[in-house]
Amino acid sequence: MPRFDNQTVLVTGGTGGQGSSHVRAFHAEGANVVIGGIDAQRGAALADELGTRARFVRLDVTDESSWSAAVRTAENAFGALNALVNNAGVQNPPATIEYTDQATWSRILDVNLTGTFLGIKVAAPALRRAGGGAIVNIASTMGLGGTAHYAPYVASKWAVRGLTRTAALELGRDHIRVNTIHPGVIATPFIHEPAAGATTAIAEFYSPEPFAIPRLGEPGDVTRLLLFLTSSGRVVHHGIGVRHRRWAPPRPRPSGRGRMSTPDPARRRPRS
Repeated sequence: MPRFDNQTVLVTGGTGGQGSSHVRAFHAEGANVVIGGIDAQRGAALADELGTRARFVRLDVTDESSWSAAVRTAENAFGALNALVNNAGVQNPPATIEYTDQATWSRILDVNLTGTFLGIKVAAPALRRAGGGAIVNIASTMGLGGTAHYAPYVASKWAVRGLTRTAALELGRDHIRVNTIHPGVIATPFIHEPAAGATTAIAEFYSPEPFAIPRLGEPGDVTRLLLFLTSSGRVVHHGIGVRHRRWAPPRPRPSGRGRMSTPDPARRRPRS
């Protein structure tokens, strides 16, 4: 029997590279899937592809009423909500702290941190009504250390770790498991295309060559961890963070106004 038969999972950022991988895998394992996102065309196309056990909802994770509508959709369409995957996230253009404007800082924290907070807040009563369930917050290895030129993103992912552990303490007695996954550099458009306002993609600053497995991570790597943590038999995994892999970037070179210049690939080396 598929692991998620008769269960309903809400995935935010569900039309992106990682999100769509998660959505398809849950669906293949028998779940009803609610695809949350802001790209209505891609979301509707994915829901149509998957059929009757899929719904797309336009979900702005920074808006509590949008969250409420998404959770209602899950319960009205499929009877209950059993798992939430807080996957939506945005990256800041690389800049030192002194050249990072407040609007950028606020935007990154609004989506990555406040969006996760609102998801937990709104989904928790629905999970409780279902008799328990799971929440997995997708963080980052940048939430385990410091990374120059990415202060808003790093701060948001560190905060998601603390939020996850607090939610785990509050919700554990309701049989709601709360965990994080900390992916490294995953081969998706998020990594291979520059962030808004940037000219260089994150992937340009990383090389897998010094590591035991000399490749970038794939969305499926994260998806397999996610299925493990959300499976109903994994009750002992609660309040933990699973680290996918850590890619150590070379020391960035400033190029005017705190921006990073594109590194010479021949000079790439792991950070000591």
